[in-house]
Amino acid sequence: MDNDVNKPVHLYRNARVFTSARRAWAESLVVVGERLAYVGDDATAARVAGPDALIHDLEGSTVLPGFVDGHAHVVGTGEAAAQVDLWGANTVAEIQRRIGTWAKEHPDAPRVLATGWKHGDIPGGQPDRGMLDAVVAERPVYAQAYDFHSIWLNSAALAEAGIDDATASPPGGTIHRDERGAATGLVDETAMHHLVWPVLDGFTSDSDRDEALAVALAAYAESGVVGSTDMALGEDDYAAMRRADAAGTLTTRIGAFWRVQPTGDEVRNLAQVERAVELADHHSTPFLRVTGIKVMVDGTVDGCTASLGKPYADGTNADPVWSLAELAPVVAAADAAGLQVAMHAIGDEAIRVAIGAVEHAVALNGPKERRHRIEHLEVVDPADIERLAALGITASMQPVHADPAIQENWRRVLGDERVDRGFPWPEMTDAGATLVLGTDSPTSPHAPLPNMFVAATRRSALDPSLPANLAHYALPLQNAIVHATRDAAWASRSEHLHGRLAEGLYADFIVLDRDIFARPLEELLDTRVLRTVVGGRAVHHVRPEVTR
Repeated sequence: MDNDVNKPVHLYRNARVFTSARRAWAESLVVVGERLAYVGDDATAARVAGPDALIHDLEGSTVLPGFVDGHAHVVGTGEAAAQVDLWGANTVAEIQRRIGTWAKEHPDAPRVLATGWKHGDIPGGQPDRGMLDAVVAERPVYAQAYDFHSIWLNSAALAEAGIDDATASPPGGTIHRDERGAATGLVDETAMHHLVWPVLDGFTSDSDRDEALAVALAAYAESGVVGSTDMALGEDDYAAMRRADAAGTLTTRIGAFWRVQPTGDEVRNLAQVERAVELADHHSTPFLRVTGIKVMVDGTVDGCTASLGKPYADGTNADPVWSLAELAPVVAAADAAGLQVAMHAIGDEAIRVAIGAVEHAVALNGPKERRHRIEHLEVVDPADIERLAALGITASMQPVHADPAIQENWRRVLGDERVDRGFPWPEMTDAGATLVLGTDSPTSPHAPLPNMFVAATRRSALDPSLPANLAHYALPLQNAIVHATRDAAWASRSEHLHGRLAEGLYADFIVLDRDIFARPLEELLDTRVLRTVVGGRAVHHVRPEVTR
């Protein structure tokens, strides 16, 4: 500690500390400046800290490494907080009521933005622009599905986005049409990415993004998130993060995966990879790094856009957004450059494409240290779990997506034995793969402790009265926390920063109001984060514990 003589020393003592490290339990932490100087017993910690340390008596509270969300969209999480909340609006009438009420309460808003509706809440799973026109006709309405793979527009929004009966659907996406060929208002996947989101981006200012980022960071601090793996990051959101990093206001460490979209042209596809390489090489701080690329290999089960090995219950299916022939050069280029590749693949056919692309990269580039990932893995063949584990591919999964409250439509559209193997988290680790847990916020709530409840019980955090969803796939709570801290940090190459409580790492930890390991799992839903510490600094606290 000789070089730390001028740095503040904090002793956090009398706690039950779960470290997510090899030595799982401790009593005290010593923080010198931004980093952990000691993790262990109270007596040794007192000697290490010295007589001048600021003492925090935690009175038996539980301390955890701060959560690292293994898959999220940070700015989008803040943006969603300002939109009409359609979570729990389980009928068209309730969706209309919430949108109509918001529009009346915000008469000067030029457009209405909403998020959170589910396909199963709409008759036939097919929302129609007329349903929105009935409550808001004079202003554009953009209602994002909860999974962010479909968006529902009213007539004014279709006109604003330039979508009419003659607009062609791009490869990998759909502008839904009625029997007369008229656009219904439902837009999926790449059609949404290319035709609708750029319009909304054009109406979003830098200050809007800065505010959304600040909202997300505050929510993360309050709920105990100290790191986030931002998936499919683009230029505008990245610029907002750079501004916050320069200003010193980033309070969550972000490891970002750069969005790479299919263009139909290999040169343009690879140019996007080169941009990610440039960013990874030229800007890396303890709070912001580009570590890889993100590609969308398919859509979602709820929207029937996930690519399956055999059709949905109604006989339809979806092709992968990327064919193996298109994806393989992109993955190989990123792999050769030392980037990670994160591939959204929900359906078993898309998962096989993702695995095949990694196999191609390994054959082309030879042996090397790799940390490629597949995101979601909801409908997966046991043989493919063995394949991905053998390749060292990380399984990145989101317990909140298995919440029984949002599973009815998921099970209905599959309709067969596949529903009995949904979200098989333990099968990943049993095969030897690294399992990472996250929330995919804002597609699901961002708070990590309810996410841990779903992971440890397979019950609903939204409605705990519901029966468990395949309870045999539940994880032991300690394991779930390790997957959401240590493993999540490793999977975004930030294990040298945080994810565990160990000497030399940044002091990124949280203090809870109860011992979650000794109480019923249901109490995870009520547990409060009393303090969130990032780099030795409290970014959220309910009450002070300093006793000296």
